[in-house]
Amino acid sequence: MAGHGWYRRFGKRALDLALTIPSLTVLSLPFALISLAIKLDSRGPVFFHQERIGRGGTAFTPLKFRTMQQASRRGEIDPLVKDDPRITRVGRRLRDWGLDELPQLWNVLKGDMSLVGPRPTLRYQVERYDERQRRRLLVKPGITGWALIHGRNTLTWHERIELDLWYVDHGSLWVDLRILLRTLVVVLRRDGLYGPDGVNDMFVEPPHEDCA
Repeated sequence: MAGHGWYRRFGKRALDLALTIPSLTVLSLPFALISLAIKLDSRGPVFFHQERIGRGGTAFTPLKFRTMQQASRRGEIDPLVKDDPRITRVGRRLRDWGLDELPQLWNVLKGDMSLVGPRPTLRYQVERYDERQRRRLLVKPGITGWALIHGRNTLTWHERIELDLWYVDHGSLWVDLRILLRTLVVVLRRDGLYGPDGVNDMFVEPPHEDCA
């Protein structure tokens, strides 16, 4: 992290705003069309809301397009599988191309997230971090990150955390630009959408009381 303090303090936020503001402007019409498609495809709200833990352990709610049936109260607490029947028809297309994550640009604009950083995680996962893994919370969570371009959901959670810790120590302007460019390739190729055997690793079993 040493040597990149200027970027962490000033440049990273400037880059977020410089890319996020025009992106939201350009995406306003596509967002409206996606919202309409979601409403026509299945019952329920356009957006999915679920608490995540961000920098310093602070809770926030990232914005995502809803991709699953409203009746599935357990939502993303259950392990997601490749042919999960809870995923809607429109939702599957959104997930395939990573479009469900784009509303998180609003979270970047608000300052809850950055374009690049560790993916935001659930409270039960953070509660299972050891002291070293908690260093993952030293930076803002991101829409994309070092772990995403190095395997995405094909990685175990422990592997993802190790890659995120590398980013905490080595993140810089050039690393962020590399991640952003590489993300386009990963998304277009639809790499790593699901884990081994089509099941995504949830980082130990979630507590049952959270899944009621």
